[in-house]
Amino acid sequence: MKEIILHKNATVVKSFNNNILLVREKGKEKILFQKGIGFSKKTGDIIQKGTTVEKVFIIEDEDNQRNFDEILTRVDTKLIALVEEMIAEITDELGEELNENIHIGLIDHLFYAIKRLEDNEEIQNPFLVEIETLYSREFEMASDLANRISGELKLDIPEGEKGFIALHIHSARNNGKLSNTIKYSFLSNSIVQHVEDRLNIKINKRSLDYARFLTHIRFAIERIITNSPIKNDLI
Repeated sequence: MKEIILHKNATVVKSFNNNILLVREKGKEKILFQKGIGFSKKTGDIIQKGTTVEKVFIIEDEDNQRNFDEILTRVDTKLIALVEEMIAEITDELGEELNENIHIGLIDHLFYAIKRLEDNEEIQNPFLVEIETLYSREFEMASDLANRISGELKLDIPEGEKGFIALHIHSARNNGKLSNTIKYSFLSNSIVQHVEDRLNIKINKRSLDYARFLTHIRFAIERIITNSPIKNDLI
């Protein structure tokens, strides 16, 4: 992994663990990853220009900065560190940057989901099969994060919650618009239910045919929403 050199001094906002720091540099908040960089660091300490780090996430939007700072006041540091470590691994695995909204949206979502689970509330996800089928890679990553949280908090994370985590990951790969991701899942689910009702059949939602059907539905929805033409000379 290529190291990154900091070109300006940065002020420590929060140390999440020995390897992850939140700093502020010229009005921007940055999450730094480097083995040992957070050891003994306190709020207000200076990270010197020229320091090398493995990875940097930048939170540029002012609203996101305010929301992230608010999250720091109520969310356990261990959970934040777990999520940030997973986000870093996801970006490495995918070879792409995720929308900065994930640093706020996913942590905030998990905070409330964990509270519900600790209160023995049931988490239901009506789009679980669609999410597993359409966003299988994101679901695999979500399962990894959920398993780590389970190990850390000794709390069982249900499949439905893994599906919601996968939606956050998918939306971060697509300009951070979680509402669009949920909209696609809802529409896909509704279309399948309509087909089942009209034809009086029950579709096997674990079959390859269903996976293909959902993929066609997803692309059709995207074309309709974006007003994109079908590029096929035979149609």
